Amino acid sequence: MSKLVLFTAPSGAGKTTIVRHILSKYEALDFSVSATTREKRPHEEEGKDYYFLSKHDFLHKAKEGDFLEWEEVYEAQYYGTLRSEIERLWKEGKHVVFDIEVKGATNIKKAYPEQTLAIFIDPPSAEVLFERLRNRKTESEASLKKRMKRAANELTYVDKFDKVLVNDKLEVAFAEAEKMVEDFLQIKPMIEESTNK
Repeated sequence: MSKLVLFTAPSGAGKTTIVRHILSKYEALDFSVSATTREKRPHEEEGKDYYFLSKHDFLHKAKEGDFLEWEEVYEAQYYGTLRSEIERLWKEGKHVVFDIEVKGATNIKKAYPEQTLAIFIDPPSAEVLFERLRNRKTESEASLKKRMKRAANELTYVDKFDKVLVNDKLEVAFAEAEKMVEDFLQIKPMIEESTNK
């Protein structure tokens, strides 16, 4: 039976970096691409990073019940997980990996309690998290303030998930994430990776 692995965290905690690492190690995993109404960033690709939808299309899909979960994360910026995305990956026999915000993660965990491992990536401290957000330099001061306020709230969700992974030293976090995924899914890394150990 295919399962779900959720990596959730406040923005800037390093979940995307950890998710990319995990996906590179295991053939049995694939990434659930979320839908969003936010603007596409220069390096992002449609269908690979996100499905970029207009607000009208997004809300229409929400009304039709096309989303497993969705939320207005920032004002007029919606994010959600399309049911069709999970079904597509399950048909391919893959376990599904998510890089998802905390409320979406709690909703998916509720929908599939037995099939889901929910991992909260915790920064070493709130100060470190805010510093990482500042250093990204990807947004305006107003946008950054919104992200920091939301991140502070999301840190309070730490106890709602199956596992907590503190992302202080990246190599250590990678190793811990691998162990959590392997234990839950009973899988091993791809052959070429394991020969390097």
